[in-house]
Amino acid sequence: MENVVRGDPALEPAFIAAARRLVERGAVAISSTCGFSIRHQPAVAASVNVPVVMSSLLLLPALLRQLPPKTKVAVLTYDSTHLAEDLLGLPDPGERARIVIGGIEGGKFWHDELKRPAPPIDIAAIEADVGACIARLRAAYPEIASILFECAAFPLVASAIRRVAKLPVYDITDLCRLTLASIA
Repeated sequence: MENVVRGDPALEPAFIAAARRLVERGAVAISSTCGFSIRHQPAVAASVNVPVVMSSLLLLPALLRQLPPKTKVAVLTYDSTHLAEDLLGLPDPGERARIVIGGIEGGKFWHDELKRPAPPIDIAAIEADVGACIARLRAAYPEIASILFECAAFPLVASAIRRVAKLPVYDITDLCRLTLASIA
């Protein structure tokens, strides 16, 4: 996971090979378990003839168009220090200005995921880390009108965060459901 987060380009052939094997075995769509896999979206999509959705970040342009122009979308990530501008896929500076990024680096879940082997997932820790990050972002940016979870572990707490934040929360599972509904 750390290699994916940090953007190791040597991973791309493995992503392509895995996608091709999955399609050969009957997969009708390809996704990923890490939002930082967006780096490999173009190559994987070009390598197979099924829909490819490597990251919830693919939703950003649509989310911006759903909201009034004066609002912002908060992108919550496992590690904001590695979420570079190019991963957002927003070449328009006006659209980019509407994105705020927050990460849970330094939190319990972040530290747990660095351990080898990683301990069982602590849902309470994810909820606490994500909730604290959202609180910080909303204090700094009260115009946040929607939240996008980049991390594929965050859907575990999406319902709880929706209740607390009282904002729409999107994640990779939403993108996968949309994709599968379009082909089923």
